[in-house]
Amino acid sequence: MATRPASTRTAASPGRPRLVKPRRHGDTARDEILDAAAELFTRHGYTGTSTRMIADAVGVRQASLYHYFKTKDDILAALLATTVDPSVEQARQLLASEGEPGQRLLELARYDLTQLAEARWNLGALYLLPEVADDRFAEFRAARQELAAAYEALATDALGDPADTRGLLPFRLVESVIMMRSDETRGELGAHTVTGLVDTIVGAIEMLVAQPRR
Repeated sequence: MATRPASTRTAASPGRPRLVKPRRHGDTARDEILDAAAELFTRHGYTGTSTRMIADAVGVRQASLYHYFKTKDDILAALLATTVDPSVEQARQLLASEGEPGQRLLELARYDLTQLAEARWNLGALYLLPEVADDRFAEFRAARQELAAAYEALATDALGDPADTRGLLPFRLVESVIMMRSDETRGELGAHTVTGLVDTIVGAIEMLVAQPRR
């Protein structure tokens, strides 16, 4: 699994007393902070969200939030890691396993799509934040590139031609679910739901790698 920033591996500590009873999703105060930050970042943007806003949404003092995350950057890094680390681990296992590459590609795509489609918040939208291009988020970008390379390797094996540029497409088709979630939130996906389109996207990838090159 990709190594996460040190701040995401810090053991939970008691922190300061809450201002109110827990009101966020999560088994720990740290999880609740991430849940609140995820909602605020996806709704108001990174620069439009302060640590005070996050603390207020959780119901803790701002000083207590710093008990778990030293900076707002650390919170964003932890959220980004949750979107990619599980899929990178899955990709590593599939690359090392036996079996037809096309089927392993579809298994990875379904796993990744499910993670992106069923997450409580559309955290994939954070990929578009300009801050993510900064050096402090290089670890996340490296993990995402590793995932993209795994998709390409499996797709290329399935296609049987390293020069076939269709090998670049499965990863991008999977990440299209991020924009679809935004469309669904705005009511612009019609009668469809993102979770209902997972099978359709997997099917599109299957057809993509099964068709002979023209």
